[in-house]
Amino acid sequence: MVISSPFSNTPKPSSSSFSITIISTPKPLLSCLNYSHPKTPKIPKTQKLAINGPSELSGHVSISGSKNESLPILAATLCCWGTSKLTNVPNLSDTKTMVSVLRPVDLYVRGFRALGALVHIRDGKFHANAANGKGLVGGRFHLDYPSVGATETLLMAACLADGVTVLSNAAKEPEVVALARFLSNAGACIEGAGTNKIVIKGKSCLHGSEYKISPDRIETGSFMLAAAITRSRISISPVIPSDLSCLIEKLRGAGCTIRQLSHDSLEVSALSTDGTNLKGFDIKTGPFPAFPTDLQPQTMALLTTCDGFSLVEECVFENRMSHANELVKLGARIQVCGSTALVSGKDKRFLSGTSLVGTDLRGGVSLVLAGLAATGTTEIAGVEHIDRGYENLVLKLQKLGADVKRLIPLSCQS
Repeated sequence: MVISSPFSNTPKPSSSSFSITIISTPKPLLSCLNYSHPKTPKIPKTQKLAINGPSELSGHVSISGSKNESLPILAATLCCWGTSKLTNVPNLSDTKTMVSVLRPVDLYVRGFRALGALVHIRDGKFHANAANGKGLVGGRFHLDYPSVGATETLLMAACLADGVTVLSNAAKEPEVVALARFLSNAGACIEGAGTNKIVIKGKSCLHGSEYKISPDRIETGSFMLAAAITRSRISISPVIPSDLSCLIEKLRGAGCTIRQLSHDSLEVSALSTDGTNLKGFDIKTGPFPAFPTDLQPQTMALLTTCDGFSLVEECVFENRMSHANELVKLGARIQVCGSTALVSGKDKRFLSGTSLVGTDLRGGVSLVLAGLAATGTTEIAGVEHIDRGYENLVLKLQKLGADVKRLIPLSCQS
């Protein structure tokens, strides 16, 4: 895949690749990109997944590059002069097209204003310009909430602002640290990434560099939970264990055995020799290092098969409980009140396959995990959501021994 500015004559690739080259000539508050990638079959929205369970997984799974790390770093390459090369980029719809999503932007607007930009709304769109055409000016800005997106956006802007910028109450997620590492490789001067205070000394320009995307911690966690819900044993690599310390602690407390095989490899086992079931546990999502919101739906699926009551509190995103109603269709016992769910767990044998609909990325994968544990056939619509964030999920599950396949209607077959 190649992303190039209109100022580049770089040829388009003829074959698929897992690296991205960006040739950029930054313009103040102006960017115009031509985006091309190898032609791949468009996934019809009418596709479904069919899972015959219960499954017992075994073997090894390789983790793809991080989606949540790739997207902001792709944006950050626009700050650099010259060529930037990103490797280990996951082959996902979200990394092929930078889609717009509806989210509050008040932190972004106030942050840019703190750096000296003039921001106004015209025709339903935000327009930002450097005051008096002199460029952005460093300043101090406190984030009311440690938003990952706002921290990443202001971090990029501050790298090319005049003077020193101090971001307080900044997000500490691994993806923020990775973005700072990429920008530092490109010549930026950044201190404190990974803490709640980041200090950026602005530069007149940054240069291109080569950077390898880290393994996806959410995909890693999803496969750890897949091993747990199917009461199986698998090995996973490459991983960064410190990025998932909260999940590892919870799974060990539930009765799973997690061994670090090497610096970037884990073995997860939920096998029981005496018939003892896993124990339920409570989770409360929050900014890193708290429990990651992107693993909440998958963890809820596991908790439906664990003994006892478990409390799930979603404190990051509103309306992130739609998967609960679908899990109930499988036989799970879940009561939802606002952003809190009470899960009354029981043995996985009580889950029975049925037809389900995934309405978002992580919720869709939670249904896949539940389908792996359920008895009978589970059909899941909404495959296009899952394809946004999981590279070759079906193939990886098949290699672990799961009976899962895509169902393509005859009308979509050529």
